[in-house]
Amino acid sequence: MKRAHAGLLVLTAILLLLPLVLPNAFYFDIVNRMAINAVIVLGLNLLIGFAGQISLGHAGFFGIGAYASAILTTHFSWPPLAALAVGAVGAALLALAIAPPIFRLRGHYLAMATLGLGIVISIVLKNEAAYTGGPDGMSVPPLTLFGFEIYGERQWYWLFAAILLFSVWACQNLIDSPFGRALRALHGSEVASQVVGVDVARYKVAIFVLSAFFASIMGSLSAHYVGFVTPNAAEFLHSIELMTMVVVGGMASVYGSVIGAVLLTALPQALATFEGWETVAFGVILMVSMIFLPKGLVPTIAAKLGRKR
Repeated sequence: MKRAHAGLLVLTAILLLLPLVLPNAFYFDIVNRMAINAVIVLGLNLLIGFAGQISLGHAGFFGIGAYASAILTTHFSWPPLAALAVGAVGAALLALAIAPPIFRLRGHYLAMATLGLGIVISIVLKNEAAYTGGPDGMSVPPLTLFGFEIYGERQWYWLFAAILLFSVWACQNLIDSPFGRALRALHGSEVASQVVGVDVARYKVAIFVLSAFFASIMGSLSAHYVGFVTPNAAEFLHSIELMTMVVVGGMASVYGSVIGAVLLTALPQALATFEGWETVAFGVILMVSMIFLPKGLVPTIAAKLGRKR
């Protein structure tokens, strides 16, 4: 059995058994938020870890999805699934439009461009108060699927668990496909990739659009799950949190994305008694990870276990 298939079976078993040990709705809520972040980080890791392209404004796409669902369902009475689809397509089209000029840049210029994108989205969400509620945010109706309303942390748990499993499976298959091999090639050397016939620009744009699509869908679902959304969802700090999850879990690691999301979603709960220190903790963890675990937690452990055999 391939290691990837074994990992998916283990993850499935964990998700099936978790409801038996979670004591109350509070813990279901934490696990649900872990799953939301894990799916976003999976898409972001495809961009950063596998393709080698940075994005410091990825929370903007999450915010687009969240507010698309909030605005269309609240102000225009759209069905939630239709609003979710429009938000995801809108985020993907925005990514498609801005990717070609952005990915002509390299290094810190690319980082600044993606940072600017996230800031612009956040500012728009704050200023369009007639639709978005401004800095105070707005409420979001419950999610209805095929006439059934999803309510309560337990029902949401099964939806998020299914989405997480599908996302892990899809990422594994994508990575093992010719598309995934092309991504790894351009991460290693864009010049060498071009020499062997890889259309570098096309692959950069495609993976950026795909990761934006991931983030927007989870933004929509998160808005319905929480029942409220604010512009904080699209702010720079949220982007940094997502980036930290990628780095800590392990760049170019599917299960590293999941582990990073789990650990750093749980961190604010562990620091609940130290209000205001979450940002400092994220910074310290990112710095320590880059120094002592440059490949991330999961790849480092896997490499050490491999050497012991």
